[in-house]
Amino acid sequence: MRTPPRRQAPSDPNGLIAPGGKVDRQQLFALYEADSGDDETPISVSFKLTRDLNKRLDRYLVDRIPFLSRTSLQKIIKERAVTVNGKVPKASTKLRLGDEVVAVLPPPPSTEIPPEDIPLDILFEDDELVVINKRDDIIVHPARGNRSGTLINGLAYHFLHNTSGGLSKVGTEFARPGVVHRLDRHTTGVLVFAKTETAHWRVSKQFEHRTVDKRYLAVVHGQVEPSADVIDIPLGKHQTAREKYAVRWDATGKPSVTIYRVREVYKDYTLLELQIKTGRTHQIRVHMSHLGYPIVGDDIYGGKHLTVGDVTGPAGDGKRSLRDPLITRQALHAALLSFTHPISDERCTYQAPLPADFKDLVTLLRNHRMLETPNVSGTTINLTEMI
Repeated sequence: MRTPPRRQAPSDPNGLIAPGGKVDRQQLFALYEADSGDDETPISVSFKLTRDLNKRLDRYLVDRIPFLSRTSLQKIIKERAVTVNGKVPKASTKLRLGDEVVAVLPPPPSTEIPPEDIPLDILFEDDELVVINKRDDIIVHPARGNRSGTLINGLAYHFLHNTSGGLSKVGTEFARPGVVHRLDRHTTGVLVFAKTETAHWRVSKQFEHRTVDKRYLAVVHGQVEPSADVIDIPLGKHQTAREKYAVRWDATGKPSVTIYRVREVYKDYTLLELQIKTGRTHQIRVHMSHLGYPIVGDDIYGGKHLTVGDVTGPAGDGKRSLRDPLITRQALHAALLSFTHPISDERCTYQAPLPADFKDLVTLLRNHRMLETPNVSGTTINLTEMI
C-alpha cells in the first residue's frame, strides 16, 4: 500500500471566507467553474464561533452566506449538509462559543440552460434519478462560458419532450442542475443525475461519505505489479500547467485513494479494474501515470495513442491498415456504479457496456498479446457482459 505522510489541513483551504467572515461568492463561483472534470468532492466551508451568540443556526448561516436565502439554507440543513461540532443539527440549534459549523455549499447563481436534442443512452430512470451511459467527447455540464453541447442540455431536452419531471434545482444557479458527480470529457461510462432535491442531497452524501462503489476499467501501458494495490497519494493542481493535476505533497494536495486490481495481462499492457475511494479530478489518470503505468491514449499524462499495428504487429487484423488508430482518447471507462436509492433505500447497481473503441482495443490485445488472467479477489465487474 502506497501511503503518504499525514498533514494538518488548513482551516479555509479554498480561501472562501472574505474579510468580515462572509463567504466570498465570486471565489465560490470560481471554484465551481474550475471544477469541470471528475472531482466529486463537495465544496464546504468551516466557521469557528469566537463568542457566544446564542443565535439559531439558520440565522447565523444567513449572515455568513448572504447569497443564499434562509429557506435554501434550511433545506441544506434538513438534508444533513451542515454539521455543528461534527453532529447533524436542526435549523433551530442554538450556537455557542467554540462551536464549529461546517456547511457544504451549492453553486452560486448563473443562467438558464437551453434544451438541445443530444442523444442520450439512459440506463435507468424513475421519479428521483436518471442514470446515463456517457459517451466519449461530451462534457457533463456547462463551464467557462460554454452553455451548450453538454449532457445537461441533452437532459433538459429529454425532460421537455420525452418524460415528466426534470432535474433537481440543486446547482441550477450554476447551470449544474442535478449534477451529483462528473466524468472527464473523454471518459465514458455510468453517471447518475438527481431529479429531486431530496435525492440530490442524499446521493451526494453517499459520495461524500464514500459509501458509493465506483469501478472503472482501464488499459494501461506496462505489465502492472503487484496484481492489486492501494494508491494513497495526495493530488492537486499542477504547478505550471493549468489543465493538469499532479501529485502534491504540500498543503494544496487533497487526500486521494485508488484501489487497482489486475484483470488481464498482455505483452506490454494490462487491463485494470479500478475502485476509487475519493473523486479527485483526473485521479486515476494521475495515480497510474505516477506509478509508471499511464493509461493508453492519455497523452496528457504519458500515455500513447495506439494503431492497429502497435497491437497486432506486422500480421495485422486482416481488415484494417496497420496505421489505423485504435483509440483516440484515454482508455478509461466508468463501468459500474452502486449506491443506495435515496427514497427506497434499496441498493442499486448499474453497469455500462464498453464503447466500441475500448472493446475493439481489448479484443485485439486478447487475440495478439494475451498472457494471463490473474484471479484477484475483490473484483466486481463482469467482463463477459462488458466485452
